[in-house]
Amino acid sequence: MIDTTVLIENVLNALAAGITIGCIYGLMCVGLGLIFGIMKVVNFAQGELLMLGMYVVVYLFSVWGLLAFLGPYYGPFVAALAAGPVLFVGGSLLHKFLISRVSGLRTSGSLDEGHFGQLIITLGVSLILQNGGLIVFGSTPVGVRTPLSSRAWEFIPSEAWDVSVFFNKARTISAGVAIVVAILLYVLLEYTRLGKSLRAAADNPTAASYMGIDVEKAHRTAFGIGAGITAIAGGLIATYLSFTPFVGVDFVIIMYSGVVLGGMGSIMGAFWGGLTVGFVQQFSALVLPPQLQNAAIFVVFLMILLLRPQGLFGRSAERA
Repeated sequence: MIDTTVLIENVLNALAAGITIGCIYGLMCVGLGLIFGIMKVVNFAQGELLMLGMYVVVYLFSVWGLLAFLGPYYGPFVAALAAGPVLFVGGSLLHKFLISRVSGLRTSGSLDEGHFGQLIITLGVSLILQNGGLIVFGSTPVGVRTPLSSRAWEFIPSEAWDVSVFFNKARTISAGVAIVVAILLYVLLEYTRLGKSLRAAADNPTAASYMGIDVEKAHRTAFGIGAGITAIAGGLIATYLSFTPFVGVDFVIIMYSGVVLGGMGSIMGAFWGGLTVGFVQQFSALVLPPQLQNAAIFVVFLMILLLRPQGLFGRSAERA
């Protein structure tokens, strides 16, 4: 017979973990959603950009010690935020020398609009970064040592239930940072001149170029921001999880699931899609072994798409 109190406690703790982890997943999905929404580029190297963000945190805080003076409570999270500008530069350079050759106005007249070239190039970049990371960083799992990853806040919903809900401190702070970064990105896209130029370049690149918008520069900026956002999410994950150069393979599945669930082209929908994936992953852990959690994600993924093919926040195509 199942103990009701234990069941309630397990469900509430899965809910707490789903919220905290889902917010971080949501942020890394936003990075991928931004790149696809504005550039229409399917980036298979997004998981490796996440991985590089993780290693930036390790080097800034642990290896080089540039942010060690902030201490183990603040340093890792500041390093995670610093990973954003670092990968923004890296993503911008990647777009300038590679991605721009198979995207944007250069491919607008081609039969496949550069999609085949994009798939090959981003897949190649992914493999290069994986194996290059193995050479540079090694295969030993690493992480950022912070006492917060092994501590939790206890919340008691009701004295009558005798139930405790635990919020891991590192994950909870990371979730808060992820929400703030997502809100700032939303404000940037909706209320600034840069955001308007990015949205114009996404809606109609040809018309945007006629209006004086440098579409290639807008795409480069979008790719850099998308890379930086995902790198921040990776840095936040590094505060509570050890990893290797091949960690991106595990998370790229989550990213694409979240982006499609939220609706292709909907940037904030990608955040809610990532949050949904986090919930499914944590609740499936109550009844399934870890090896089947990704399978549970795809079961829910397929069920949602059967009912709403355009995703949770996507719009159906309108026909004239």
